[in-house]
Amino acid sequence: MPIHHAVMHFIDKKPDGSPAALHMASASLPDSGAIENLVNDVNDGYNANTRKAWGFFHSEAGAYPLSGWLAKVASGDMQFIDFTRTAVEHLTRLMEESNLAVGGHVLFALYQQGLTEYLTIAILRQAETISVADDLSVSVSRHLDTSALHFAARINLSEWKNNPASRQYISFIKSKSGKRLSHYFQDFIGCQEGIDSPGETRTLLKAFKDFVEAEELPTETASEKSQHLVAYAQAQDKIGEPVSLDELSEALDEDRPKSFADFIRAGDYGISESFAADKRTLNQYRRYTGRAEGMSISFEAHLLGSKIEFDHESASLTIRNLPTQLARQLTKSANQS
Repeated sequence: MPIHHAVMHFIDKKPDGSPAALHMASASLPDSGAIENLVNDVNDGYNANTRKAWGFFHSEAGAYPLSGWLAKVASGDMQFIDFTRTAVEHLTRLMEESNLAVGGHVLFALYQQGLTEYLTIAILRQAETISVADDLSVSVSRHLDTSALHFAARINLSEWKNNPASRQYISFIKSKSGKRLSHYFQDFIGCQEGIDSPGETRTLLKAFKDFVEAEELPTETASEKSQHLVAYAQAQDKIGEPVSLDELSEALDEDRPKSFADFIRAGDYGISESFAADKRTLNQYRRYTGRAEGMSISFEAHLLGSKIEFDHESASLTIRNLPTQLARQLTKSANQS
């Protein structure tokens, strides 16, 4: 993953209303294994986050200047380091307007994966760790915590440049504390939500269930295809790319690569040709699980309605074709009683 530029600034801001102190770098960080590891760790932490939303830039205006500065970088009218310095000054002003905002190290990383160019912007906080030396002395050290990202965004610059009509070339983390706390960072990016990722993912999974029934696929085949669907979506999420209906359809059936995509289009599901899949929705789809009072139940979602029936009124499950080993145990127990 070639890293073209990585710049780190520091905003010293406490959530007590006191003025923020900005410490700006004068140049990009020099190439090193440490910088490469940092960017990789930030990307890993970002990809693992399940609270992401997708969108696109607001029209350039005084309130949302970031896209205009980025356009100058793309055209060569502004150096990347100058872009980051201008941007972090703007971020500092927005932080000061939000009394609850807390500062941190602000990373700007411009890098390439394959043929796609990305810009990741993340506010990193420091965490303390306890280390023990060879002489058994104990000391406290600090490190940048890349596993707990609360304010970060990733911009697919290639998509933004080549497909300006797209509504999902930006992804950003939505705060667990609600919009009030995270709104300043979304304003800083100048991003508006453009796609309902959980809704699109649920529609895809509903279409897949309908496809399995329409094709009268055997249970084993349906299970295998559902695993391919989830694996493909997770792989796309890991590299920051959206799910493509055509690519997914080919992954599900190499012999009939257009069958699933054609089924979706013919069914008028209203699903986008490509969209960022929601990881949490996918994880919930893979299995239904429950545990209570010495009982544990877990089964793949596609079995519901075929081998497994659910009665809502009695809150009961009817299971057909039990696993052979379980059936033997139950039969043996019944014969002994």
